[in-house]
Amino acid sequence: MTEPAQNADPAEIAKFTALAQSWWDPNGPSKMLHELNPLRLRYVDRAIAVPGKQVLDVGCGGGILSESMARAGARVLGIDLSAALIEVAELHALQAKIPVGYRTAAVEDLARERHGAFDAVTCMEMLEHVPDPAAALQSLAALAKPAGDVIVSTLNRHPQAFAVAILGAEYIAQVLPRGTHEYLKFIRPSELARWGRAAGLELIDLCGIAYNPLTRAFRLSPNTNVNYLAHFRRTEPGSSAC
Repeated sequence: MTEPAQNADPAEIAKFTALAQSWWDPNGPSKMLHELNPLRLRYVDRAIAVPGKQVLDVGCGGGILSESMARAGARVLGIDLSAALIEVAELHALQAKIPVGYRTAAVEDLARERHGAFDAVTCMEMLEHVPDPAAALQSLAALAKPAGDVIVSTLNRHPQAFAVAILGAEYIAQVLPRGTHEYLKFIRPSELARWGRAAGLELIDLCGIAYNPLTRAFRLSPNTNVNYLAHFRRTEPGSSAC
């Protein structure tokens, strides 16, 4: 039997692998991830009450969110397709004495192996980097328990997102490496909601993310034109999301 093709772009994996050694530098190329992480953790905790939960962090990179959820009391497994990033994540967790599990694995493979195994699945800023984000969302849903939660963040295909996330962040302020994002891969909330319904997910909450460059602080916002977070819940078999 032919193995299914992996839903990944080698160029995207290489792009983030190149940042591996600087991943945990709060003033390095991943600075924005460090600044954004407290808000993400608060959002996840508000959605699922993190302590005691079995959580899968998909596209975990060097483990910034994974470690934070583990510190908050979750039992966390982080997966990523970059072996270099997983190595960095494992080393940092070991040095910090934080119990986090990591694997170099594709979400599709893990979905076949551990179907319905997790109380919650997080996937931050990954869907806009894969060839088929709808298929990736299907795998995220498959990994959640019935009535379990799926929380994702991504960027809206909106002119304001192009101005802020690409022109502003990559070219003017240079707080992100150039080429981090491709505008045509950004995902409208309506598209994400539609893919979620097809995957058996009910959209519970949609919330924008706003950034104040003067205070270097992120906050939740009703404006989803740039970055946004979405909280889904896997519907019970036979139930309706309507």
